Amino acid sequence: MKNSLKQLNYDEILEILNRKDFESYYCKTNSIPDASDLCDDLRKYIDIKNIPKKSVLGIDIYKYGSYDDFEQTLIPFLFKLLFKKTIELCLESNQYIFQKYTYEKIINSFISIGDGGFLILDTPLHSLIFAINFDMVQRAYNSYHIFPKLRKIVGGISNRYAITIDKVYYFENNYYGRAIINNARILSKDNLNRCLLAQNAYDWFLLNIDGIENLQLFTLNEIHNIYDFKDYDSSLISNGKNVIISDIASRDSGIINSDILKIGEIKSKESSLSIYNLHIQATMEICSKEKDDRTKLITVSLGNLNTSGI
Repeated sequence: MKNSLKQLNYDEILEILNRKDFESYYCKTNSIPDASDLCDDLRKYIDIKNIPKKSVLGIDIYKYGSYDDFEQTLIPFLFKLLFKKTIELCLESNQYIFQKYTYEKIINSFISIGDGGFLILDTPLHSLIFAINFDMVQRAYNSYHIFPKLRKIVGGISNRYAITIDKVYYFENNYYGRAIINNARILSKDNLNRCLLAQNAYDWFLLNIDGIENLQLFTLNEIHNIYDFKDYDSSLISNGKNVIISDIASRDSGIINSDILKIGEIKSKESSLSIYNLHIQATMEICSKEKDDRTKLITVSLGNLNTSGI
């Protein structure tokens, strides 16, 4: 992922400062210098207009602090376990959408906070499909299909999600940018296990598929017409395995229902974010990793219908 992002380097920035500034400057009379030459060089180096926009999926385990100490210590392990299984599910069962990703690329695009984190992906559609898959894996765990004895010990879990899209850049082995900042703000303000979208993520779906409600009707053939997917290999639409969005519209599997409603604004300092509450129902068949003939049809609800403010 970092190869497709703007990378800022500490030594390169320091070199610009050493050319146009003084590391130490002491005079008898203090004065404010003219910094226009340094500002010009820094603007040219950072090139803010060409820092790409990426989507960020924030995942946070709901009421993590309410678990007892022993169970709480197992939550980071459990989250990592479910996260890794979700990556495998995305790559194996959503081959068109995730064709430009590898297991390592997704792992390296994740900022962990123990009981959740922030995943940097190309578009809000990638973020949404990953969230649905995570909820599928989580449901399998909650239903005692994944490490049932661990499930008995730790108990069930649920998540809150947030999806944003904005500028993201890479500096000194970490990711930064407004998309991550806004995502963290949304998660910190939500006190329910919802799936929330920032205005710009909502607008992305509005522009590209005439609104996120149309996901229950869209096929990969329509998705392929989206600008962000223009260079995707279309042969994977019919030849690949695609279970959430496929090449055939269906009310029996994949996304079977989607509802969205604006619920309010988050205000911080001088800026505000309009927030939308998303509720999606999706159905897919899951099977045992050891025996493919042991399958179950599972429907999950991503987010919930509670719109009581934020």
